[in-house]
Order: sequence, then C-alpha cells, then structure tokens
Amino acid sequence: MFIADRYDVIVIGAGHAGIEAALASARLGCKTLLTTLSLENLAMMPCNPSIGGPAKGHLVREVDALGGQMGIAADETCIQFRTLNTGKGFAVQALRAQADKKIYQAAMKRVCENVDNLDLKQLLIENILVDGGKVTGVSAETGETFLSDAVILASGTYLSGRIIIGESIFDGGPNGQRAAIKLSDALRALGVKLMRFKTGTPARVDARTLDFDKMEIQRGDEPAQNFSFMTRTPPTNRVNCYLTYTNERTHDILRRNLHRAPMANGIIEGVGPRYCPSIESKIIRFPEKERHQLFLEPEGLNTTEYYVQGMSTSMPMDVQIEFLHTIPGLERAKIMRAGYAIEYDCLDPLQLKPTLEFKTIAGFFSAGQSNGTSGYEEAAAQGLIAGINAAAYVKQTEPLILKRSEAYIGVLIDDLVTKGTNEPYRMMTSRAEYRLLLRQDNADLRLTPHAIRIGLASPERRRLFEGKRAEILSATERLNAIKLTPSAEVNRKLVALAVGEIHNAMPLAELLRRPSVTYEKLRAAFDLPEISAEAAAQVEIGIFYEGYISKQAELAAKLDRLENKIIPDGVDYHALKNLRVEAREKLSEIRPRSIGQASRISGVSPADVSVLLVWLETLGVRA
Repeated sequence: MFIADRYDVIVIGAGHAGIEAALASARLGCKTLLTTLSLENLAMMPCNPSIGGPAKGHLVREVDALGGQMGIAADETCIQFRTLNTGKGFAVQALRAQADKKIYQAAMKRVCENVDNLDLKQLLIENILVDGGKVTGVSAETGETFLSDAVILASGTYLSGRIIIGESIFDGGPNGQRAAIKLSDALRALGVKLMRFKTGTPARVDARTLDFDKMEIQRGDEPAQNFSFMTRTPPTNRVNCYLTYTNERTHDILRRNLHRAPMANGIIEGVGPRYCPSIESKIIRFPEKERHQLFLEPEGLNTTEYYVQGMSTSMPMDVQIEFLHTIPGLERAKIMRAGYAIEYDCLDPLQLKPTLEFKTIAGFFSAGQSNGTSGYEEAAAQGLIAGINAAAYVKQTEPLILKRSEAYIGVLIDDLVTKGTNEPYRMMTSRAEYRLLLRQDNADLRLTPHAIRIGLASPERRRLFEGKRAEILSATERLNAIKLTPSAEVNRKLVALAVGEIHNAMPLAELLRRPSVTYEKLRAAFDLPEISAEAAAQVEIGIFYEGYISKQAELAAKLDRLENKIIPDGVDYHALKNLRVEAREKLSEIRPRSIGQASRISGVSPADVSVLLVWLETLGVRA
C-alpha cells in the first residue's frame, strides 16, 4: 500500500455538495482533500443552467447565511435574476437566477484553489477504507492511498452511472464524464444499502436556429435581487429567457413512439423524479393537457447553446428531432447535445444520522445526490452540513443539527434520515410546516448566529449581520414606542399617506399593518432615522405578519420540546414490550435522535410516542 498523504477530511466528488463540504471543512481548520474525476468540471451544472426557485432559493440563502459559497458565486456569475411568486406571500417568494455555467465553474474553482487547508486532486476513488467500524481513508485507481479521520461521499450521479438515449446505452456520468463503477461495489462490501434512481435532461439547441419572435420573452427583474447577504451591489441582468409550448402535434409524435421510450420498454430500471418528469412521462400522466410550457434558457454568455427547460427526454434521436420541430420557434432547431436519461446508484438515507454521518461507520458522511436527492441546491445544503459535521467529528466538538423550525435545510435532512425517499427527493415549500418562519428574506437572522458560533462567518459577514440586526431591533422598538394621538397635524400626515384619519391613540407601528404603508413613507412623514432597505423590509414584514408569526413560533416552541427529549444511544426497542411490533422494528432501524424525530417516523403512532415518553421519564429525562 502506497500512502500518498494524510488528511483530516477527504471529500469524494467536487460537485455542488462536495465543494461546499470541502470549503466548510477547510475553513474550519481541517486539512482537507477534495477529489474529482475531472478538475475541469468542478461545480459543473449538468442539467439546467439556473440556481434557486421555490424552496431551492430558500436553500441557497440558508447556505449563504451559514457561510457557504453558492450564493456568492451565483451573484457574481449569474446573468438573469427573477423573483418568483411575487403575487403570493413572502413565505413562498423565491429568487431564481440563470447561470453562466462556465463562468460559475471557473469562479468556484478559483475559490477552491485559494482556500487555506484545501488540496484539489483529479482522482477516481475506488474504495473506502474502514477499520474497527471507523473510516480510515480512501484508495484511488492510481494506486495511491490517502488516510483520514473523516470521509464525505459526494458522488452525485456518478456511482455506476449509465447514460440512455433511446436504444443507445453506455456507462458514464453526466455530460459524457466517466462513471465510478468500483465504488458502488466497495460500498456494498461495507454493508451500505444502495438504491437505483434515474434522472434526465433535455436537449440543448443552437440559438442560431431558433425563432425567438414566435416565443414570449421573459425578462429579469429590475432592480435584480441577490442571493448572498454579503452582496452590496445588485446583480446585473444580461440575457432574456423565452417561453413557448408543446401542442397536439408534439404529443401525437410522443404517443406514437412511446413503445421506443426506454422508460416504457424496460431499459430504464431506476426510479425517476416525480416533480421533474420527462416529456414522455407527462404525456402519459397528464393526457388531458393540451400543452406543456417550455422555457428556453441560455447556457451562458459565450455560447449559442440553449436549454429547453420542461422537455427532459431519453427518446431516440429521430424522435427528439421530430417533436422539437413541432414547437413554435423551434421548427428549424438543431440539437447540439442530445437529451438523455442517467441511471445511478445512491444510498438509502435512512442509514444516516441527522449529522449525515453513517450510523454504522464512524467518520463516514454522505451528502447530495448520493443521498437520493435531486438539484444543485439540495446538494449544496447537504454538503455544507456534512463538511461542518465532519470537521466537528475530527475536532470532537458539537455537531450542527438544524431543526425543522429553523431552516429548510433542517426539513430536508430530517425528511431524508427519518422518512427516507423512494424517488429523487426535491425540496418544496409545501414540505416545511413552518413556512412563515422560514422565509428566504430572513435566512441570515435565523442562521448566521450558527455561522458565527461555529467559525464560518467572516469578520465582514459578522459586522454586516450584527449591524442589520441592530437596525431592525431599534427601528421596531421605536415604532412601537412612538404613540400617535389624534390631532389636526397627525391626521393631515395620515391622509397624505392614504390611510385615513385616526380617532384613538395608537403606536406608529400599527400603521405598518396597512398594505400601502412602508417604513420609508413613515420615515419621511414622522422624521424617523434612515435604515437600510434590507432592515426596513424585515421591520415591515415582522410587524405586518406579527400575529401569524407569533402563532407559528409558539407552535414550533411546543413541538421543539419533543426535539429536546434526546433518546439515549443503544436503546433496545425490542425490550420495550408496550411498543407495537411495527414501531419496534422502525425505531430499531432508524434509531431516532429524539422523541420529536421518533414521532415523524412512518409506523410510529402517537400511542408509541407516549410509551417512549413514559419510558424516558423513568430514566429521569424531562422536557
């Protein structure tokens, strides 16, 4: 065995999960190795050229608030920014940005190459070394062995990856990269339970062959919002996207060729994503729909490639060309890259603790699509937490476990390790029961204190955060302290604000509960101190939704009492005879960290939870 080097933490894979994991570990002082199949493909976006969107934009903001890199890189390199769901409440509004794929990759690579404690190596890892139930390192196809105290698996869709285009099938990862074949066998040898999932991507078409006049233009917001709380200058919109639709001719071609679809003829074995289905799946699942919308998205500033969002497919090439040519604006479209499906191995996330460490292998963590999720944002969020907790494992300090009530990241990880997933998991706002608390606009207020405590917040981030928090607190206190009393002068100002006269005394804050009133309007009318736009927005939202926010916070606090009832390690659930048989089996398999987590396990009833609570009380564990 040739031992090439020793590290505190080794990260396998340099996609969105791997990069956040490696940066977090290195920034926390751990000597870290980040391995990748290709140094040219760090942070590659093999699917859509965008970051954010409903729930996903929340994740990006949370990654940023915790000291991650994705939001900063997106603000620097994305070329169009739009806030979605602006006609709905703040809880579901979300920022989405079109990325220049190559510039984004280059920016992330530059950061990784210039962070202290971090080495990059182009390596295909083939084996995980374990001794006495603890990870000890990895071995590569080059014959090199690298020792470490912690290893993070962030292999994305490369584990035994198989590309499928109609009847054409070959081993490979996204965008024609190599697949990691032997690593799947190595994981199985360690007792890791693997699943087979599938995802796909649409064709990329040449902009020179498109007729944009037949499509609806989709412009960015002006001024554009930013992802990172560190960004001081609003990003710039530099491109447009376009909207078009399928039609009955498109659907007819697909229906006539369904027998050639790999998903229908048995070629595809893996389970695909329910919430991002292929176009052929849409035709089967929604036969009543006369059309499906498609977004034409530029892949970057220096390429003519456009991504046909909404038309993921693995149909044979002749079918792909035929149905594309039925779509308005794509009648002469030339395909530059074929749409394809990719099957890959991923692990059952029920094997993981809430820290993303394997239950049976100490020091071995997993993050991203290797955990059965889909999406760049879900991957980055898991990678950041895995990197933080791998560093905590090495340093023997407290891990970071985010609650469902404080972060979408908490919802994501809790869903995975408590409920598991039988299809590629996608984050959605509907999965979060505390949506009003977990808005994208307040991610820093919720999570940056964790970054400060852990050591991932730079001095500048801490300064900006503490200044903003102080502004919000002082402005809110001032608005509640200033009492308006009916007078001719006060009513004159109120009429000018279009809120009408008052006849009883009230705090100035009460006016912010009127939809047309903003802090800036009150500042001008009543000579209030000027505060930043970000702080003003938080003051307005906090006061306008105060009643709803308070009720949701109270509910979260009640349920958090169950999260604080920690279940001791090594419990023999089969010895608790008052538990139902199914509950004993599920609890023994998942081994929940707390009563709160136990209560969310499918098959564990309220009566079983009561049994656990009584049992804990006999041990002296109280809320």
